[in-house]
Amino acid sequence: MSYVKESRILPKKLLTEIQKYVQGETIYIPKPETSRQKWGVRSGTRQWIDERNALLRNAFKNGASIDQLAEQHHLSTETIKKIVYSKSFK
Repeated sequence: MSYVKESRILPKKLLTEIQKYVQGETIYIPKPETSRQKWGVRSGTRQWIDERNALLRNAFKNGASIDQLAEQHHLSTETIKKIVYSKSFK
């Protein structure tokens, strides 16, 4: 995160209003919910995990055991259970 001088982005009237509440402090102004990306979208990690999870669900559906999948993918059996029994992906 980089800092931006307030005079470059805020109108004087707005700055004066903000100073009624905060002076000399650093504040964080988050993005609106509608413009936020979910975790891993930018790096491609989210897609990789979704594809891996689909592969795990398919292997489980075709007879692979929870223990086999856990060992093959270096995940705990509890994590495998969460993935294969998840209602959102059935």
